Amino acid sequence: MSTVTLIDKQSARRGPKADDDRRIDAVGYLFVAFFTIPFFLFNILPVFFGIYVGFTRWSIVGSPRWIGFDNYTQAFHDKWVWVGFENMLLYGLLIVPSVTVLGLVFALFVNRGYPLSGLARALFFAPNVVSATVIGLVWVWLLDTQYGLLNHYLGSFGIEAVPWLTSTRWSLVGVSIASVWWDLGLAFVLFLAALQDIPSDLTEAAMVDGAGRWNRLRFIILPHLRPVLSMVVTLQLISTLRIFSQVYVMTNGGPGTSSQSPIYYVYQMAIVRNLFGYASAIAILLFIGILVLTFLQRFLLSERA
Repeated sequence: MSTVTLIDKQSARRGPKADDDRRIDAVGYLFVAFFTIPFFLFNILPVFFGIYVGFTRWSIVGSPRWIGFDNYTQAFHDKWVWVGFENMLLYGLLIVPSVTVLGLVFALFVNRGYPLSGLARALFFAPNVVSATVIGLVWVWLLDTQYGLLNHYLGSFGIEAVPWLTSTRWSLVGVSIASVWWDLGLAFVLFLAALQDIPSDLTEAAMVDGAGRWNRLRFIILPHLRPVLSMVVTLQLISTLRIFSQVYVMTNGGPGTSSQSPIYYVYQMAIVRNLFGYASAIAILLFIGILVLTFLQRFLLSERA
């Protein structure tokens, strides 16, 4: 029996349904390709190219010249890199706990159904849909030393004007305030969704047994929020450690380098000074740092069975 006859018999045995399945699979791959191909070209491929560039000296003009680990050696001895990483940790210590705690408090308030809670829901989430550039410009005005609204109200209580963005002591705090206001909406929504998933039978039974608000929060609400709490802290930690837009718009990393972040320094090296190889090396170090801190945080807040 010939090979052609065998193939014809096998096709007849499979029938039209197998051909339809193959056509459906082909259509599925086509639709998936609309996402996977651009994602690979504009997300995955640049990562590997950035890793390669980190081992070269390149100013975007001409071809990259391989220099091995020289960029990394220079980065380890560059004090401004360490200033950026130190500021990054300070941003994390200021922003992550503030966003987490305030997001939970606001979610508890809205979930209780107090008067105006519907309006509060919209107001708490609204900043999250605004771009970081707009947020920065708004807070530059709010935190202005002479004409800022915040200093105006502080002056009503007899407090001297605080140089939020023009002092090496306060600039990092000023940028953190704007970042907390911007990032709060996502944490609030995640906590609110988790609170609404808690069975009402549990809280009602605790109330019948005489449990107060603090005990209900401690023994019922927080244990159920543990997975969401871990996710919120992880997302906020990653977002804070790669802070850039607020720094660029509000302070340009100053005064001096008091509010400089690692990504802002990468921007200075790559865009301002055209040292793309050196900037890529710093970016890879930042990626490794974020990865280590994220795994450490996930380990500390890991879910218990």
